[in-house]
Amino acid sequence: MKINFDRRKSLQELEGEDWGEPEASNTSLVKTCMWLRRVPLQDFTTENLRIIIDQKISLCFLVPLALETLDQDPLAQGDFYAGDLLSAVLSVPESYWRLHTEQCEVLRRVIVRAKTMLTELDETESNALRNNLKQIPDFLIDS
Repeated sequence: MKINFDRRKSLQELEGEDWGEPEASNTSLVKTCMWLRRVPLQDFTTENLRIIIDQKISLCFLVPLALETLDQDPLAQGDFYAGDLLSAVLSVPESYWRLHTEQCEVLRRVIVRAKTMLTELDETESNALRNNLKQIPDFLIDS
């Protein structure tokens, strides 16, 4: 899977859209997402990816980065539990995957590997990931 954008740029630069400064009344999540739009993609952490993918923001740039991470470690962890990045990616709408079939194949491979790694987790993490894997949409199982 080839990435066709400059990771040194931020989402704001890549999309050519400045969302402005957050207002004092915005939630911490909104403030975080607005701040992350200004961070160069090469500086994104697993947690940064998890947060913004969960919000369905700029998926065409962030899902490929997340898949790179997950392809190396299907149980990549942000701030919550092993596999929380995979859980965020699994929440990406089917319409995205239908347009990005190569990425969908990477995700299928990641899911298979994640299932085999469940035994490496403690009971709490294993249960959390198992619950998320139960929610895998049919189109990701049936190819």
